[in-house]
Amino acid sequence: MRDGTATRHEAAALLRWYDRAARVLPWRVGPAERAAGERPDPYRVWLSEIMLQQTTVASVKAYFDRFTTRWPDVGALAAAEDAEVMAEWAGLGYYARARNLIACAREVAQAGAFPDTLDGLRALPGVGAYTAAAVAAIAFDRPETVVDGNVERVVSRLFAVQDPLPKSKPTLARLAATLTPQERPGDFAQAMMDLGATVCTPRNPRCADCPLEGFCAARAQGIAAELPRKTPKAPKPTRRGIAYVGFRADGAPLLETRPPKGLLGGMPGWPGTDWSDDPDPAPPIPADWTLLPGVVKHTFTHFHLELTVALAHLPQDAAPERGDFRPGFDPAALPTLMRKVHDHADAASGDLFAPRKRD
Repeated sequence: MRDGTATRHEAAALLRWYDRAARVLPWRVGPAERAAGERPDPYRVWLSEIMLQQTTVASVKAYFDRFTTRWPDVGALAAAEDAEVMAEWAGLGYYARARNLIACAREVAQAGAFPDTLDGLRALPGVGAYTAAAVAAIAFDRPETVVDGNVERVVSRLFAVQDPLPKSKPTLARLAATLTPQERPGDFAQAMMDLGATVCTPRNPRCADCPLEGFCAARAQGIAAELPRKTPKAPKPTRRGIAYVGFRADGAPLLETRPPKGLLGGMPGWPGTDWSDDPDPAPPIPADWTLLPGVVKHTFTHFHLELTVALAHLPQDAAPERGDFRPGFDPAALPTLMRKVHDHADAASGDLFAPRKRD
């Protein structure tokens, strides 16, 4: 095990590398700016960390720019309509994050500011251990240890941890804590993330470019590319369902808002059946529903989904049993799965998809 001197040397080497190689990110105050006295905005740090959960940096950048342009501070976001925020979030996935984002913004706005301690941050809606540590370290320079997938990979190689993930998570978190410095902990946390994202990558790590190469046990043993080991995942089951795409004579789509809890909670979508092995048909209104060829495929965390799409043109005076007609609705506001259904119906149905002219 490394002693305190060794871990201080590692932290110093990593920070020197970060000072010259830090990624330029829209939510980040870079090392030069921090050295000049600029401090991160807790709102931007928190917003980026929520968006980055289970999502790539490349995917988040455009969303972050749109959010911060439209809602430049936590007070503005707190005052926004739920539907507007959910519509801007569409496509980022894991929609419980968006619901918690709104709740958290309102709680912080009411309090007047973000709490600056780990415990205070943990008490906010949707803020777990990782996000609280990240905001505490990056926004407030608290010496908290931030452990995401990139950091786990760096630490597993640095210490040559052989136990597979996820069993090794507590060990990796404990070892990561031994590296966290008292000075510049926010820059150190971001440096660890950058190192994992750009140098200590999952495949073909660039060990010769790594500032920690001389400290790395896995590099010394020639096993860096093999770590971290992972326990094989069980295969995901496949569920099925039917999505009902209906248009009124004036072109207004028949949509419903999904329940607030559960997958795609609080988001607009096409009415449909349950998602199971053998779903029973459940049209939202009696009509001449046409089953389109092919299926829409989508993967959630725990299962694959295949949706058959049914299309119908509905009279202007139609009274659906579920959902409501939404004139002028923009399909871009749909979550990814429901947008896939829209696009499948558009491609598979040809001119059936267009609103019918009145006789």
